[in-house]
Amino acid sequence: MAFAGFGLSAVLIEKYNEFGRDAEKENSIMLSKIPTREEALELLHAHNQSESLRRHAYAVEGVMRYLARKYGEEEEKWGVIGLIHDLDYEKFPERHCAETRKILAANNWPEEYIRAVVSHGWGICSEVEPESLLEKNLYAIDELTGLIAATAMVRPSKSVMDMNVKSVKKKWKSPAFAAGVDRSIIMKGAGMLGVGVDELIEDTIMGMREVAAAIGLQGEV
Repeated sequence: MAFAGFGLSAVLIEKYNEFGRDAEKENSIMLSKIPTREEALELLHAHNQSESLRRHAYAVEGVMRYLARKYGEEEEKWGVIGLIHDLDYEKFPERHCAETRKILAANNWPEEYIRAVVSHGWGICSEVEPESLLEKNLYAIDELTGLIAATAMVRPSKSVMDMNVKSVKKKWKSPAFAAGVDRSIIMKGAGMLGVGVDELIEDTIMGMREVAAAIGLQGEV
C-alpha cells in the first residue's frame, strides 16, 4: 500500500507540474499579441530611415504575401514577417537578427513570429535553422529579391512588370553582377522547399510585381 500511495503522489505531482507548464504557456501567449501590418510598418520606419532598406522590406513582404496565397497559408502573417525581417539592419548590421529579437520581444511579438524573422539569417548571423514553410520561403527569397531588383534597374523599362525568368538567370550567371547577392543561399532555399530555382524566381517576380510602385520598379511599362 505504501508503494501504491507513493505512485499516486508521483502522478499527482506530475499532473500539477503539467498544469503549471500549461498555465505558463498560456500566460506567455496572452502577454504576446498578434502584430498588425500598421504596427510592423511603424517599427520598420522607426528603425530604418534608408529608402533602399524600406523598399527591400516592401519587396520581401510582397513576395511573402504572394507565396502565402500560393500555399494556402496566412497572408497577413507571412506579409508582416516579411516586412519586418531586416528591422535591425540599418542600426545594428554587426548584430543583425539578434537585435531584432530584442526589439520584437520588447514589443510583445509572438515567439513564432520572432523565430521566423531570426531564421532568415541562418548560417550568416543566426543559428536558427528555417523549419516551417514560412521560414523556408523567407530564407529562399530574401537574397533573390535583391538580384531581381538589380536586374530590373538595368533594363530599359526599369521595371519588374515586363521581366521574365530568363532575364534574371542571365544576370545570375554573371558573378560580378549584384555581387553582394549570395546565389548559394537562394539555391539552398530552393532545395529546402523542393522547388526549382526557375520556379522560385518566377514566384518572386510575381510577388514583386504586386508592390512594384512601392519599391520603385513600376517603370515605364
